[in-house]
Amino acid sequence: MNLGADGSAERFSSYIEGLVSAIGHADRAKPLRDYCVGLMMPCERKSVEPLAALTAPERTAAQHQSLLHFVGEGGWSDEKILAQVRAMVLPQIERHGAIRAWIIDDTSFPKQGRHSVGVARQYCGQLGKQDNCQVAVSLSLANDHASLPVCWRLYVPQEWAIDRHRRKKAGVPPDIRFQTKPEIALDQLRFACEAGLPRGVVLMDAGYGTNTDMRSAVAALGLTYIGGVQPQTTVWARLPVKKRPSIERSSRNAAHRRIGVRELAFSLPPQAWRTIAWREGTAEILSSRFARMRLRASPKNDKRSDLRAEEWLLIEWPNDQNEPLKYWLSNLPEDISLEHLVDNAMLRWRIERDYQELKQEVGLADFEGRGWRGFHHHATLCIAAYGFLICERQAIPPSGMRATTHGSKTPLSRGHRSRASAANRTSRSKLDRNNATAIDGRSRRRATALSLLRRSNPKKKTTCIFVTQ
Repeated sequence: MNLGADGSAERFSSYIEGLVSAIGHADRAKPLRDYCVGLMMPCERKSVEPLAALTAPERTAAQHQSLLHFVGEGGWSDEKILAQVRAMVLPQIERHGAIRAWIIDDTSFPKQGRHSVGVARQYCGQLGKQDNCQVAVSLSLANDHASLPVCWRLYVPQEWAIDRHRRKKAGVPPDIRFQTKPEIALDQLRFACEAGLPRGVVLMDAGYGTNTDMRSAVAALGLTYIGGVQPQTTVWARLPVKKRPSIERSSRNAAHRRIGVRELAFSLPPQAWRTIAWREGTAEILSSRFARMRLRASPKNDKRSDLRAEEWLLIEWPNDQNEPLKYWLSNLPEDISLEHLVDNAMLRWRIERDYQELKQEVGLADFEGRGWRGFHHHATLCIAAYGFLICERQAIPPSGMRATTHGSKTPLSRGHRSRASAANRTSRSKLDRNNATAIDGRSRRRATALSLLRRSNPKKKTTCIFVTQ
């Protein structure tokens, strides 16, 4: 890579200078730069010790202490750094189109022992089961080109929230109380509204969307949403089948019935289903079979269901599946097309890409400290490094990310396979192999980081060091 012609090293230096302006004291500039450079370098783990060996191989012990203090004890503000990242990165994302979505989700970090802040036996998405882990909730802003995490906070289980000794030892701030993940997510949405961030449809999986209070609170903020719900979620719907006795007779219209969305899906006639393609994957156009209808949500313990506003129920049922795969409720306008509704719902894949690249490319999951401050500082710097990758991506767009044009119909052959198996739900490229774009991007970051190291030590020969643990 020709750094003189490419200019990536200069752009990275300028990007870091922007972060330095938000970090406060001048003596934090060098560890900030070194830490971000280390996150851009290739190595097995990106905890503090390997980063020290990468960025200062001839004085690793001193560098380790410097970076450890900077991340674990440094008094700089995560909020200010993330605000600066937003200020620099969002305009680059918006060059390729307006922000379309605010994506709420959480990610987990398997851990051993019980001393790392927030660790508890809870559902671990990475392992797909209950296990010892930390969980963090995030909010990302996305369009078809890219997405950027703008809020990040560790979930503190109730056993931690009430344990004064563990809180004090891990440095959990006094104002942090127990909140459910949806409550943390709502705080992040309120912050985004107050900060005036560009609006988008709030996208939530069933872990958040099934929560009726969560959907109601999102709507109360003046936001639209598409929230995943569970198959047993109940609704009031006019059944598109022959008239049958009503299960519950009341003053409500007898033509409506309280019914679970799974049962409703099975009652729909064949003509209710349409095959919709929403974007190109790495190997094929992604498509599936969908149906939708207008109805009112009706939680079983809610006696005021008839007062709820009508909304969309969207159902996905691929041809080769025995039953529907996903259900969503949405307060998007009544006149939205099915293609647009599906396209918005499926944009949630962006958060999966965020987490994958944050963990595999910049070491989000590699922090080995136990404290609250270090956990959040490391995540903030990973998001900052990720922000630079997003800015660089405008020159080399990732493969398999081009969405289908809104309103356009993608021709499908008779033998076309719709997106099917749950084991291969999200089409995304392998970051370590079989992806020329990812490999080329990694080479660019490696060259950029090495160039910065050489500039800081022009008389010393710098080589790429791989550190394994």
